[in-house]
Amino acid sequence: MIDQHAVIDPSAKIADSVSIGPFTVIGPDVDIGPDCEIGPHVVINGPTVIGAGNKIHSFCSIGCDPQDKKYSGELTRLVIGDNNTIFEYVTISRGTAQDRGVTTVGSDNWIMSYVHIAHDCLVGDHTILANNVTLAGHVDVGDHAILGGFTLVHQFCNVGEHSFSQMNSVVSKDVLPFLMIGGHMAKAHGLNSEGLKRRGYSVESRAALKQAYRLIFRSGLKLDEAKEKLLLLAKEHSEVVIMSDFLAKSSRGIVR
Repeated sequence: MIDQHAVIDPSAKIADSVSIGPFTVIGPDVDIGPDCEIGPHVVINGPTVIGAGNKIHSFCSIGCDPQDKKYSGELTRLVIGDNNTIFEYVTISRGTAQDRGVTTVGSDNWIMSYVHIAHDCLVGDHTILANNVTLAGHVDVGDHAILGGFTLVHQFCNVGEHSFSQMNSVVSKDVLPFLMIGGHMAKAHGLNSEGLKRRGYSVESRAALKQAYRLIFRSGLKLDEAKEKLLLLAKEHSEVVIMSDFLAKSSRGIVR
């Protein structure tokens, strides 16, 4: 299961069912769970923990040093969950001491070629990061979010769950859950209605979220006024609670 041309540090912990391709290099303090497939020419540095059932294609660099000039060799980590597919040339950095000290990628994610996930990012579950998506440091991406090809997300931004960015989007503020955004300096383009349908959201739930969207983006209300009305709507619809809570915690402002 491990090619004779792979280079494995003696301290690495690798489950018996892991396959590793030729010319892959696995450094110290790496822990790889069962049923993972690691392709050829992959570099994995530690401390890194990789869960079960992940497939990592060739030429990826996983657990690399954070690209942060403040980093000076502190012991920081990368943690990856289960059943992720990580395509060619993806780079994922470890965390920094200035933040949580760990970069986290959840489970069941589809991470396409040339994606970069920088230090201290938190990527949820069931996301799709299309080709050349770049997450700067300290970015949070919620569950089921889809980022279109060449989307760039500025550091410290939060991308809400079930949101969708069009290709070539530049995101410099927080993206509300359930939103569709796009543009060089991204703007809101309505709800991610098709995504919500595919994930089983009812007609009533989608109608409530549309009402919430109109309060924030189409009512002409000031944001604080819209927040108050959103709280009232959230009492009747649990889906709106997610949007309301996200908005209350946002410190960068939102994509509008």
